[in-house]
Amino acid sequence: MTTSHTEPAIRLTALVDPVQSSSRRLVWLASGPDGTPLGTASLRLSDKEGQRHLAEADVRVHPAERRRGVGSVLLDTAVEAARKDGRRSVVAQADGDSPGAAFLTARGFATAMTMIYARLPLAEADVPALTALLEAAPAGYALTAWEGTVPDELADRFVASRRAMDDTPMGAVDYGRVVWDLDRVRAAAAAVAERGDVLHTVAAVDTSDGSLVGFTELVVPGSGSGDGVHYGTGVLPEHRGHGLGTWMKAASILHARERHPALGGLLTDVADNNPHMRAVNDRLGYLPTHTAYWFQLAL
Repeated sequence: MTTSHTEPAIRLTALVDPVQSSSRRLVWLASGPDGTPLGTASLRLSDKEGQRHLAEADVRVHPAERRRGVGSVLLDTAVEAARKDGRRSVVAQADGDSPGAAFLTARGFATAMTMIYARLPLAEADVPALTALLEAAPAGYALTAWEGTVPDELADRFVASRRAMDDTPMGAVDYGRVVWDLDRVRAAAAAVAERGDVLHTVAAVDTSDGSLVGFTELVVPGSGSGDGVHYGTGVLPEHRGHGLGTWMKAASILHARERHPALGGLLTDVADNNPHMRAVNDRLGYLPTHTAYWFQLAL
């Protein structure tokens, strides 16, 4: 742990993040002269191939301590750390019409993408309609599913299907291209398992050659209660237009209801410039809950 002083009224302490993964996270605690915590900032520095230009900042200040310069000190510290690390872009997220959104805009961040968050209350899911969607299998395709890490016999085909996410609409965010290999696929599944949650994947199979051409992932809390979270849904470009996204996600919803009867709902998010996935969510009964923004600062 190292300590530095930025100005007399605000003391910054740099903390060590013990978590090691495909990114590094720098963390700072801001406190007053008497040691009272005022706020925190974190900066995630991606070490993933295709994203080494990117840093993601998160600044949080206690409501009672706002408008005293705490947030500015924390954000300036994070941005300078990103610059020193050779990053070309810093991104941050904030809910629409929130103090955080106004703060980032005032600090020179530009709105780069609008995200729409939605929830499907499982008690209100239209099970007959979902079942009908599941049973209306697109010609030439079948479904397969697994829990946790992808089975060895499907591993290479699942890795190949991950390119379905390469053209995910990201607005003006300088996101780069995430390169998936088997090590990363297994590491992602292991991270979910280590925190006690359950990863369930549904994949679409091209019956002509056995290749996996799409997938949808859902993470459920280990308690089986609360809300599950969709991690991603993608279909390879050459297999789009057959309703595979809707089909796979309907299967995932029905599985979640049966496998986790105490689960309250399922959460998802989608960029507002992704009309196809928005239509999928609308058809399946997801209800918008709020809007958030990705902000971006070029260094």
